[in-house]
Amino acid sequence: MNPFEMNPSGMNAPLLAIVDITLDNAQQFLIDESFNRPVVVDFWADWCGPCKNLMPILEKLANEYAGAFLLAKVNADEQQMISSQFGVRSLPTVMIMQNGQPIDGFNGALPEVQVRELLAKYLPQPWEAPLNQAQVLIAAGNFTDALPLLRQAHDMSKQLASIALLMAQCHLELNRIDNAEAILSTIKMVDQDAHYEQLIAQIALQKQAAKTPELATLEEAYAQSPQDLMVRYQLALQYHQESQYRPALEHLLEIIRIERNFADGEARKTFTAIITALGKADSLAIEFQRKLFTLLY
Repeated sequence: MNPFEMNPSGMNAPLLAIVDITLDNAQQFLIDESFNRPVVVDFWADWCGPCKNLMPILEKLANEYAGAFLLAKVNADEQQMISSQFGVRSLPTVMIMQNGQPIDGFNGALPEVQVRELLAKYLPQPWEAPLNQAQVLIAAGNFTDALPLLRQAHDMSKQLASIALLMAQCHLELNRIDNAEAILSTIKMVDQDAHYEQLIAQIALQKQAAKTPELATLEEAYAQSPQDLMVRYQLALQYHQESQYRPALEHLLEIIRIERNFADGEARKTFTAIITALGKADSLAIEFQRKLFTLLY
């Protein structure tokens, strides 16, 4: 059988990142697999110095993209028939296969940045995989498990605003209003789209719905006597009681700034207790721990 004819059986290849090509698997991995994902074919030889410079770059990218494309390595000396079928005249030669046909490629050993630029035209971004997984979980109502995937995608995408908004949405669904507000505060004005406005409105509604008579009374008392640190402290405690951690920490921090040993250090103890309860990895805890450190030291 000609290894470059379409296999009518449509056999599915295992999702590998890197494979060595032989006559036995050329049809499967060079042609059939290119209908499922891009196949990057690297023609190389042991005696080829530039090949040895290029191959580690291609292998690194193949592992980084974790199966988004297949790196198919063809030893041109051992697989002369395959090299001839592809019209290879010099080494290294790299071809990108899609839908059974070469659509792009290059000769010689390019630096990594240029290889990345070429592949980027045909490959999904590395952060799309965790983002897609997170979106499936969000659709199923599993916001807790979606958040770590969104954080991963957010970091990998260099803080893409649309992913940050999804993170804020998950926090709101979990009634973590402070975390959502902290994320939304980082969104630049140019990225404040309809989704952003919707989340801001949702926060306002959730805050209003969560406001108890006790909180309303203390807010009114504070508005009338903003210099009364005890009223302010009671207000901070009530905010904490109702899981509104940001305003609680803001009031406690201001009390500590005005009177460091207020109520025999109770304001600072409460502040520290909230930070501890939130956890060291919590973004709000990190933010206010730094603010306290700056204030005291």
